[in-house]
Amino acid sequence: MHFPLKLTAGLTALTMILASCSMGSYSPGGVAQTAQEIKWGRYQNPDPAKVAGMQSWIAGYRASARAAGISDATLDRAFAGVTYNPEVMSRTRNQAEFKKSLWEYLENAVSEKRQTNGRAALAQYGGVLSRVEAAYGVDKEVVAAVWGMESTYGERRGDMPVIEALSTLSYENYRGSFFRSQLTAALKILQAGDVDAARMTGSWAGAMGHTQFIPTTYLAYAADITGDGRRDIWSNDPSDALASAANYLAKSGWQRGLPAAVEVTLPAGFNMGLAGKGKRRSVADWQSLGIRQANARPLPPGGTPAELIVPGGRSGAAFLITRNFHAILRYNNADSYALAVSHLADRLKGYPGLANPWPADHPGLRIEQRKEMQRLLTMRGFDTQGIDGNVGSNTIAAIRAYQAARGLPVTGEPNAALLEQLRRG
Repeated sequence: MHFPLKLTAGLTALTMILASCSMGSYSPGGVAQTAQEIKWGRYQNPDPAKVAGMQSWIAGYRASARAAGISDATLDRAFAGVTYNPEVMSRTRNQAEFKKSLWEYLENAVSEKRQTNGRAALAQYGGVLSRVEAAYGVDKEVVAAVWGMESTYGERRGDMPVIEALSTLSYENYRGSFFRSQLTAALKILQAGDVDAARMTGSWAGAMGHTQFIPTTYLAYAADITGDGRRDIWSNDPSDALASAANYLAKSGWQRGLPAAVEVTLPAGFNMGLAGKGKRRSVADWQSLGIRQANARPLPPGGTPAELIVPGGRSGAAFLITRNFHAILRYNNADSYALAVSHLADRLKGYPGLANPWPADHPGLRIEQRKEMQRLLTMRGFDTQGIDGNVGSNTIAAIRAYQAARGLPVTGEPNAALLEQLRRG
């Protein structure tokens, strides 16, 4: 899913190998989505007042859609049968709280099952993926990894009618004008003839197809590698979706042949203040400081600009990241996601797992504890630029500034010890 500063979803396909796996059913003609019922609003017992209210909203919205170039014929087809969908709003309230540590997230994201199914996807769709790699310069294993992360190799592409979902969100003014802009973009997709309204399904938030593109992302990056005149990311054939994901990464700055992240080891006494995004040095400079590759995955060429990140702290895994890591962040703006895609791609290439274990005794922080940490940092003069429980670059910078001011090791790492220190002052 490609919200501004956000994350989410996929690429897919598997061979007869999957007959022994507990994934969906796959065939030479394409990837079969897990059997699921489309959650149309008319079957969700919508409140009559909400139904009437949304119909009135649609009537008013049509004028702005026409001004954006949407024809009346497209509007009539798109909104036929559309009604208020309470399931959409229910899902906005029931998103699972992220409580896993980064290393727990990676263990799930790069599980043995996902690796096995990824290798099967590469086997079945190797020809298509090789064409995609040749056309866009993005490693086929990276494209497959995105596919696996986004939709479990096409098995889970969403069960919501997108026009209805986006209309419901827009009517409710959920997240301001964002979903209204997505609705207008979705109508442009319908008008172009890439898909019809009945087949335009996805997540409650409008993320669609094998690679979970939101409509504006689709308009900007979707590709037609099959040459049939349609950019079809919804069908069981994942070809266009795989090309679209590669196109997105290529246009986000992907450099052919460069790893996104390479696990490294740190020498004893290493200055952790040198770590962090934005603190670029050449790989050769990092090597001169004692940084070494951690396993068989070689470092990038010596002249490559790279940054060091240590998400597990001094005792956990550390990585040199390149411009390709930042390209993945354009796809989904979460370090955990970019690390998962990079590591899964490496496993699909045949490289070993992480050499340095994540700190098993690291307690981690739940969302309320992260909010408390942000409140206390801001209260003590180290502004986190918001108290939302999301430990992003602003919060990490505040943690580092606090640690430096208190004479503590500057790791930027949120943990229970830091929270306890903040509580004491």
